[in-house]
Amino acid sequence: MTNLEVTGRVWVFGDDLNTDAMYPPDAMKLDLPEAAKMVFYQVRPGWTDQVRPGDVVIAGRNFGVGSSRPVAALFAELGVAALVAEEFNSLFFRNAVNTGLPAMTIPDVTAAFDDGDTGTFDIRTGRWRNDTTGAGGDVPVLPDLILEILSSGGVLPRLAENGYLPAEMADQLRSPTIAAIGTGNGA
Repeated sequence: MTNLEVTGRVWVFGDDLNTDAMYPPDAMKLDLPEAAKMVFYQVRPGWTDQVRPGDVVIAGRNFGVGSSRPVAALFAELGVAALVAEEFNSLFFRNAVNTGLPAMTIPDVTAAFDDGDTGTFDIRTGRWRNDTTGAGGDVPVLPDLILEILSSGGVLPRLAENGYLPAEMADQLRSPTIAAIGTGNGA
């Protein structure tokens, strides 16, 4: 199950981060744990050595533009707890939801946070807060179906929970590796 209220240290990125910057072509030949080490290596070298489980990635507009690579599985492999952006590419947003990685759209969020701040993001209620500065607000809540998929840990575990796949597979289907396979490699 995925926690839909996330509190974590934030990393702030800019606009127009494409899937090539997150999942470069060379990484597509690697196993998921090795590929995850290449996330943002051209944009912010060494970032994957600094990110810790529970951290939150914040980005500007057009986050995830590009091909439909299973980038959310790489973030999950790194332990990133949520993605927050001013605007998501719709295909990238759906990739995050299908993987069970909470994603929240917040206008002007990059102006409200700095690297290292602690943020709390409640996907279920739409409330967010910069715990370091006290800034915060509310955004529209996602549709119930999206919240159900996220709380199940992704689309495949939700299918197992609803009897469309063997129920005993639900935990295994929450694996970032399985999520990456389920969403395709984008090649």
